Amino acid sequence: MLNDVPMPIRQRIRFQHDGTPAHFSIDVRAHLQATFPGGWIGRGGPIAWPARSPDLSPLDFFLWGFLKGLVYETPVATPEDLVGRIVEAAGCVRDTSGIFEKVRCSMQRRCQACLDASGKNFEHLL
Repeated sequence: MLNDVPMPIRQRIRFQHDGTPAHFSIDVRAHLQATFPGGWIGRGGPIAWPARSPDLSPLDFFLWGFLKGLVYETPVATPEDLVGRIVEAAGCVRDTSGIFEKVRCSMQRRCQACLDASGKNFEHLL
């Protein structure tokens, strides 16, 4: 997926994971360190994920749900079918006009709601 991203941009990318046990294995952390040297966020990583921090990640409030809705619109027949659907859904995100502007605006609203709630739960304010 990153092969299409120019190196100057790739060097500024920060990878974030949520610390689930599968993401904490030595092999996963070694891969992240090799792919994003010093630039990944998560449990055991060079950039710590603050405990009990409000989740302001566009991946969580937008991307995963959007992709899941596209990928699982109908039952998946095979692992190959699943991979094809994921690739197609990622292309849909990339090719949808104005989608990143909408996410940016939503991010601003979420940040303000987080500030208004003094860093506490704010989803109900949106």
